[in-house]
Amino acid sequence: MLLWVSLLVLAPISGQFATSSKSVISVHPPWTVAFPGEKVKLVCSGSHFKRPEMSTPYRWYYRGKQISETSSNTYEVHDSGEYRCQAPDSIKSSSVSLLFSQATLILQAPLYVFEGDSVVLRCRAKAGVALTNVILYKNDRLLAFLSNTSDFHIRQADLKDNGAYKCSGFKKDSSSVVSNRVKIQVQELFPPPVMKASSFQPIEGELVTLTCETQLPSQKSDVRLQFCFFKDGQTLQSGWSSSPEFQINTIWREDSGSYWCQAQAVTSLVWKQSQTSKIYVQRGVAKVQIHTLPALEFVIPGQELVLICSVDGVPGLVRISWYKTSNKESMKIKIQNSLKAEFKISMVKNSDAGEYYCEANNGGLSFLSKPVTINVKVPVSPPGLTLSPPGDRALEGDMVTLLCEAQRGSLPIQYQFFREDVFLKEIEVTSLRTSSFSFSLTAEHSGNYYCTADNGLGAQRSRAVHLSVIVPVSHPVLTLSPPGPWAVEGDLMTLHCVAQKGSPPIQYRFYHGDVTLGSSSVPSGGGASFSFSVTSELSGNYHCTADNGFGSHKSEAISLSVTVPVSRPVLTIRTPRAQPVVGDIVELHCEAQRGSPPILYQFYHEDVILGSSSTPSGGSSLSLFLTEEHSGKYACVVSNGLGSQRSDTVSLSVRVPVSHAVLTLRAPRAQTVEGDMVELHCEARRGSPPIWYQFYHEDVTLGSSSAPSGGGASFNLSLTAEHSGNYFCKANNDLGAQHSEVVTFNVLVPVSRPVLTLRAPRSQAMVGDMVELHCEVQRGSPPILYQFYHENVTLESSSAPYGGGASFNLSLTTQHSGNYSCEANNGLGAQHSEAVTLSITGLTGSRSGPVATGVTGGLLSLLGLAAAALLLYYWLPRKAGGKSNSDPSRRPSSSDSQEPTYHNVPTWIELQPVYSNVNPEGEDVVYTEVRSIQKGNKHAAASTPGLLKNSDSSVIYSQPSAWWATVVLCQKGQHTPLETHTLGLLWTSP
Repeated sequence: MLLWVSLLVLAPISGQFATSSKSVISVHPPWTVAFPGEKVKLVCSGSHFKRPEMSTPYRWYYRGKQISETSSNTYEVHDSGEYRCQAPDSIKSSSVSLLFSQATLILQAPLYVFEGDSVVLRCRAKAGVALTNVILYKNDRLLAFLSNTSDFHIRQADLKDNGAYKCSGFKKDSSSVVSNRVKIQVQELFPPPVMKASSFQPIEGELVTLTCETQLPSQKSDVRLQFCFFKDGQTLQSGWSSSPEFQINTIWREDSGSYWCQAQAVTSLVWKQSQTSKIYVQRGVAKVQIHTLPALEFVIPGQELVLICSVDGVPGLVRISWYKTSNKESMKIKIQNSLKAEFKISMVKNSDAGEYYCEANNGGLSFLSKPVTINVKVPVSPPGLTLSPPGDRALEGDMVTLLCEAQRGSLPIQYQFFREDVFLKEIEVTSLRTSSFSFSLTAEHSGNYYCTADNGLGAQRSRAVHLSVIVPVSHPVLTLSPPGPWAVEGDLMTLHCVAQKGSPPIQYRFYHGDVTLGSSSVPSGGGASFSFSVTSELSGNYHCTADNGFGSHKSEAISLSVTVPVSRPVLTIRTPRAQPVVGDIVELHCEAQRGSPPILYQFYHEDVILGSSSTPSGGSSLSLFLTEEHSGKYACVVSNGLGSQRSDTVSLSVRVPVSHAVLTLRAPRAQTVEGDMVELHCEARRGSPPIWYQFYHEDVTLGSSSAPSGGGASFNLSLTAEHSGNYFCKANNDLGAQHSEVVTFNVLVPVSRPVLTLRAPRSQAMVGDMVELHCEVQRGSPPILYQFYHENVTLESSSAPYGGGASFNLSLTTQHSGNYSCEANNGLGAQHSEAVTLSITGLTGSRSGPVATGVTGGLLSLLGLAAAALLLYYWLPRKAGGKSNSDPSRRPSSSDSQEPTYHNVPTWIELQPVYSNVNPEGEDVVYTEVRSIQKGNKHAAASTPGLLKNSDSSVIYSQPSAWWATVVLCQKGQHTPLETHTLGLLWTSP
């Protein structure tokens, strides 16, 4: 990294520029997945060494093609795809893939994840969509429930966080949605550093530079690193530094060894270590030596002494410097062309004793000689004896050092140590004037001490020093009463602390962890006690200290576990909505606020156990996939061996969507009759109340009803004829409506009172006239049975299968005078008409001639009327949209005019066709062709129910005759018939 910086700094001087760095593209907000319409900004970063005068723009690329140039390093995008950028003085960045998703649920993650990063995974639903039971998965395994927040935090990312992530949730209609899958690959923040040295085989005295080299990725160029260098397991000098370099100004042979370095990120504490490198320090080729004249072991004060410094292998002009180790000051400097130098002491003094060495310097390198010791033989002065540590009192067990020192005297000196004139130790020193003797004190070491010094010129004795040995307290012993590591909350416990040894008074202190509980001073030995009532907070380690002013000692720790009976638990039912529905997943969470772990949790539904688990803390949960049977009361029980506790009961009502409704018609009889009161009953076999029912007749709402407590609902209907048709109902409890099957029924209408009409050919009926008795009801469901009565004697019965009236023809005799009535019945009760009185007068004169003449004219008239009626039959419905003649409402009624019936028609009359142009204006029917044929039928009279044979009648009936007419309808301009109908007429001639 330092080399890179150097190149960039030196480039303008040499006229060359450094190689361009790679641009870095980042996303803000840092997600690669977003919803359409959201703002996403791309930020482009490049070389930090851009020249101020350059104005090159930022270039932006989309799917390999340049799409824009900007002066700013930000660019807002809205389309999915791959983006790249190019900053000034940099090459193109790597591509970034963005997705604007239409999905209901997306998982957002950062573009890059490096070691030590704080990572946020965000699970988001589309605007307007509410989700429940949001779950985050890692490698398809449940990682976390995102109940209160959609974010999941990874505090410091490392390799264990690699994997594929996704999230899921449930919409209001209980359908599940799953997000996109995000793959997270944690990248290395920086590689292990490489330690380099300016030389791994330097020569003694050289400058050595150590460099710790590593490289941050371009995305993390703003991360600050710090460095530390090590030799043989020891930190070099100041420890951590922001500089990757460390200099050893002057290296020596003892600096040889194993070196390595560490690099660490300041914020995330991610650190890496280099491999170990060996540095071997070489000796220089130059030789610098010193010797004395005369060569003696020691000199006598007043004697002459010459020191000679010889230098070999150092080129150039050499400067010689002389040093004495006692004061580190240059004693004499002589510059000359000679490779030899001398230093002369004319008269040696006591102060001249010491170590001497010379230094050769040619202006570039310096070389030192090995030191030489000059000994001046001087008698010893009386030594001084001191104690270390100082003071006349010391504790038993302390290490005491006796130091004996003669201020004057030539070496070697022999020192001896005494206590109460008892010889303890003898030590000879050859280089230092001080001798020491160390030992561990006991109570017997109290007394007077002195020492002697002797270098062969006479022994000298020090003054005596008194020492009193004090016994400190021993390590105290802490005991617990009642004994044992367990106690129940509320028990009374006693701590007893005693030190076996120690000079009184002794101060005892009792501790729970690092918190002082109490203290007690014991003036005459023995221990101290402390009593307390235990609570849950008093679990932990206890110790005591003993102190008598000469050092405090701590006892071994005693562990006490206070077991707390469980408190009454709280049961919480966590549901995805205010009113849970069949199919929801609910969580039963039971937690006791107090209680020593492990705690056994048991869940009950209506006193039936659902499951149990043992947890150390935080309560326990149980998930249920709801069915209708899960409604009821729930409770949980906790226990930790010190008694059990039961929670309050929590009720859960599981709402059930309504099932298909069933519509039932409750009528007073098998066939419903107009006026009956019918009960429509609608019921859904399953479904949570309240249930709202609606009743329909042919898709028209009849009414609605609510069942607040469930079950069905009814709707009463007083029947009319219009109530026939299809019925169904609908049930709804806000969880979805359900329809019933369609039920069809018909309403029967009882017949009304019939009206009897007598149709005669004249105002005064006469014997031989043909009278038609017509009976008809205005209302009544078919089929209808009609019966005709003469003076309460049944004459005839006739059925009207499709409704309407019925007729009965009667050829009058004198016995037919009297009262006539009729009766109508359709199984729902018979109705009788009012009586009609018929008066008959006798027949006078012959009627055969006029009758025959009238028959011919009547038949022709009848044919014309039949043709006209047929044309009207087809024309009127098409012209005015009216009913066809098949409609029962158009059947003859008592209000229709009755044409007279003629008898005694001659059989020899041949009827001629009658043509009638009945083409109405604007219609396509041109004409109606009527063809008539006369045939004889000897059985016609027997087959006609309306004719009565009366032997007393003066009317003589002849052989019956029949007449048929064919009516043909044709389209205008065409001869192909559209429809053909045949009409028949039966009559008899006297």
